[in-house]
Amino acid sequence: MASQPEMEHPKKAFGWAARDSSGVLSPFKFSRRETGEKDVTFKVLYCGICHSDLHMIKNEWGSSVYPLVPGHEIAGVVTEVGSKVQKFKVGDRVGVGCMVNSCRSCQSCADNLENYCPKMILTYAAKNVDGTVTYGGYSDLMVSDEDFVIRIPDNLPLEAAAPLLCAGITVYSPLKYYGLDKPGLHVGVVGLGGLGHMAVKFAKALGAKVTVISTSPNKKTEAIEKLGADSFVVSREQDQMKAVMGTFDGIIDTVSAVHPLLPLISLLKPHGKLVMVGAPEKPLEVPVFSLLGGRKTIAGSMIGGIKETQEMIDFAAKHDVKPEIEVIPMDYVNTAMERLLKADVKYRFVIDIGNTLKASSSI
Repeated sequence: MASQPEMEHPKKAFGWAARDSSGVLSPFKFSRRETGEKDVTFKVLYCGICHSDLHMIKNEWGSSVYPLVPGHEIAGVVTEVGSKVQKFKVGDRVGVGCMVNSCRSCQSCADNLENYCPKMILTYAAKNVDGTVTYGGYSDLMVSDEDFVIRIPDNLPLEAAAPLLCAGITVYSPLKYYGLDKPGLHVGVVGLGGLGHMAVKFAKALGAKVTVISTSPNKKTEAIEKLGADSFVVSREQDQMKAVMGTFDGIIDTVSAVHPLLPLISLLKPHGKLVMVGAPEKPLEVPVFSLLGGRKTIAGSMIGGIKETQEMIDFAAKHDVKPEIEVIPMDYVNTAMERLLKADVKYRFVIDIGNTLKASSSI
């Protein structure tokens, strides 16, 4: 018979978990491993809510393992380090993103691209090296190998740093890799949610001219006046789309719903790149002729490696790139999930774990 979650490891832990595909989260006692010689243990103070958390608690991708403690945008303060840890000390401000380990021996790992390692271990609902299930950041403490821990600069508030560990790196990495980080380039951002608003901020900080492409005209004022976009195009308005045809060096597409690609490809200059970072549940149609006429590219990108994530966090701190967040108490999380489903958040929920989790721990 398998061990109960609270008995598997020596460290008592507490969080909120989904027990089944209803996705309802409730208080949950479990355990973490002891701090190994290369491990960092930290008190979780904040955890962002990513849209993938919503998919996972409802098992919409078919890979969920229950009970499931979500959360991979985790920020806190180090409480203990292993005997061979060199990068961190007690009191350091740190974070953990979407992964907690990888094989360390494949070409992707050698290239600092652990996110593309075939044996990459996700922060939650994955099988760890010891065979136990990983649990995420909707919890009071984390234990992670130091090589998968990110240092958070002192001038970056922890609640702002948390969403950068997924939403931030997911858009920063393709901007850099696909050469859309050069001043003066014209970059489009499709969708203005958790990912999209970060794409606008990072692209602007990298020196690009940024146009938001959205189905929602009511987002125009905020996109330009608050987020710093240079212009705004309503994708359903043919005259607006026609006016910017062939003017984009690249487009970051953050939309996770099924949508047509041809109108976006037509906006690209020759050699332009349409980079997908959203994950629609159904396949999208690829209009091949539109790619041939101009040597255009449809590409993809998924989070980023640890080295690049550290680079992104440092860049964000230096250039004051911060997500727009709504900080919530732990017991509001189910309501937050309902609101997230309706896109009723500007633009990222962050759970105040440090101040509100304990109030629920008397189960």
